[in-house]
Amino acid sequence: MIPKNFQYLCDLLYQRSGLVLSDNKAYLVESRLMPFVRQKNMESLDDFVEIIQRDKDESLLREITDAMTTNESFFFRDGKPFKIFQESILPALIENRSGTKKIRIWSAAAATGQEPYTLAMLLKEEEAKLGKREIEIIGTDISDESLKRAREGLYTQFEVQRGLPIQLLVKYFSQESNNQWRVNEDIRKMVSLRHMNLLGDLSILGTFDIVFCRNVLIYFDQPTKIQVLEKISKRMERDGVLFLGGAETVLGISDSFKPMSGARGAYGMGGSDGVVGMVAALSSVPATQQSASHA
Repeated sequence: MIPKNFQYLCDLLYQRSGLVLSDNKAYLVESRLMPFVRQKNMESLDDFVEIIQRDKDESLLREITDAMTTNESFFFRDGKPFKIFQESILPALIENRSGTKKIRIWSAAAATGQEPYTLAMLLKEEEAKLGKREIEIIGTDISDESLKRAREGLYTQFEVQRGLPIQLLVKYFSQESNNQWRVNEDIRKMVSLRHMNLLGDLSILGTFDIVFCRNVLIYFDQPTKIQVLEKISKRMERDGVLFLGGAETVLGISDSFKPMSGARGAYGMGGSDGVVGMVAALSSVPATQQSASHA
């Protein structure tokens, strides 16, 4: 592929998804887009780029963006954020929200569904503590193909073995073959999946108490990180909590969020009041006392 065509694709992907590709990523572009070349019986990626430039077919542009965005995910990925959510954030949220107020959670890069379904399982485990509170989990992603898989809720043996505790597999999945497991319908119903570009208009989503946007910012340059965090902050309750990936931070990027004491990887919108302050207080209380106070 000639340099000017590689640069065209880099610019196209940046404009559509915020994805930044360095010069040494030409191999990645070729490996992920060559199937389109073969599908259209073309001889090279350069011919394919000419078609893109000429036709500007929106459906094809979406397919290209799908192919180039990273969609790897697995259940309970990185572990610690979900432990913090279940043991610290959720108890504080329950305490700080009335029994009738809906709790809304957004998985902002849902990929093939493992993250929002992980959250759904955790909330199902805490059903008795939630009482009559209505729970809404929204999972969004830029990839239509990934969302299609997420809606099916069907995973291979390898995928369910990556981080999913065996007791939750048995409890919340049904085995459909020797190598495939499907998330039970009651868990799938807890999650609403939608196509969404984080660079677009997010106002249609409403506001959330908790946002998981993990392992997304690492693919953006600084201006795009600033833009995305600003957009997310506007979609959160004033004392909402944001979870980022282990290699990500808001420091030096956004003043809307502050690191939460005792909750690594979690960032609060508020100060000492509300959920943020309660998590700080809970982190200083022995676990046995926490259990008694929230029994």
